[in-house]
Amino acid sequence: MPGFVLLVRDRGDADATMRIGITVSKKVGNAVTRNRMKRRFRALAREILPQSGIHGADHVLIGRPGGVERDWSALQADLARALNKVRR
Repeated sequence: MPGFVLLVRDRGDADATMRIGITVSKKVGNAVTRNRMKRRFRALAREILPQSGIHGADHVLIGRPGGVERDWSALQADLARALNKVRR
């Protein structure tokens, strides 16, 4: 089970900029855990979204319990798989 849920919504405007939103609820853990997860998501987005993201869309990563413990390569694969699924 992935450590996040990805939501992608086309803005429908002429701007081709990709935007990212990150949210992690208190159900995931305390403030330290949530902030660590958000830092990991930001790094993940910086690495993968420029090549695989959808231009002119908003991308929202919603953290799930267990996501902070997931291996970095597993998170990368999860995000790449989710973006490929959205593109179809």
